[in-house]
Amino acid sequence: MNATIVAVDLAKNVFELAVADADWHIAQRQRLTRAKFFGFFVQLAPCQVVMEACGSAHYWARRIVGLGHTVRLLPAHYVKAYVRRNKTDQADAAALIEAARCAEIREVPVKTVEAQQIQSLHRLRSQWMSTRQRYVNTLRGILREFGFAIPLGVNVAKEQIGVALADFDSEVPQALRATLTDMLQEVRSLEEKILGVEHQLNALTRADVRVQQLRQIPGVGALTSTALRAIVGDIQRFPSGRHFASWLGLTPNERSSAEKRRLGKISKQGDVYLRTLLVHGARSALLAAHRAERSGHTLDHLRRWALDCERQRGHNKATVALANRLARIVWATWTHERPFDGNWSAQAA
Repeated sequence: MNATIVAVDLAKNVFELAVADADWHIAQRQRLTRAKFFGFFVQLAPCQVVMEACGSAHYWARRIVGLGHTVRLLPAHYVKAYVRRNKTDQADAAALIEAARCAEIREVPVKTVEAQQIQSLHRLRSQWMSTRQRYVNTLRGILREFGFAIPLGVNVAKEQIGVALADFDSEVPQALRATLTDMLQEVRSLEEKILGVEHQLNALTRADVRVQQLRQIPGVGALTSTALRAIVGDIQRFPSGRHFASWLGLTPNERSSAEKRRLGKISKQGDVYLRTLLVHGARSALLAAHRAERSGHTLDHLRRWALDCERQRGHNKATVALANRLARIVWATWTHERPFDGNWSAQAA
């Protein structure tokens, strides 16, 4: 088969393929089962393969690249705009052909097995953190019905919940006490798993020079640096720090027309997990700057700028602004491959 480009609508068991020629005309369609899918590319001459960056896309991309083909992963929300009329597998495959013609759509780099391994550990940790918080809130709500006002904060809540359940003179029913104790023990078990994942992340990235350089940036710790390394991949695909911050959704949402320019809140585009880590890191860095200022320590340019921004705009806006600045500093530190400098980075990013 003399194919120039093959568009693949990925699925779990059945894959829809659209084979196009050099003029981007669909010459053939294939609907293959999972067992026959890889064999189709084994018999095919080297060509360009286009897929959406969705579930299992990176796995299939690595396998198809190993056969000598060129694989392009396109963002799914950009491909959706090219779907005509009703959504079907054939329409999705045809939309991939049209989207591949647009030079403005930037493709998603194929992740390595190591990067997906780190990203999977982050996902597991995030799920366990969420489950732990739900369990603590459930225990807090149940005990409130029996006269216990458990304060906010997981560590404080665990301690007081344990005291309440250990007090046999309290109004907590005896039949319920054992079940609540088991739930509290599950919270502690989840914390052990979370700590184990953090140790794994540190062990996997201990020899990574870029990760160690990123960890020198205020507000960028082990979690943020490893997540950046796994999710971003190649930092060179961003021409500037602003492009990187925009990709993370930390730049203003713009709705402009003619001579009117309207800048609103941050766009919140891109990876939610990375943006959350950077905002939490910025909040931590801002609080650390306050402690350093009260202690009389000399602050670098970045921390002075963050405190000035907080006095002018308020804590929340300053936190997001600092997260934006941290994203630019990450780009500058990573791109130029140099250690963090609080006075240099604030100017260069």
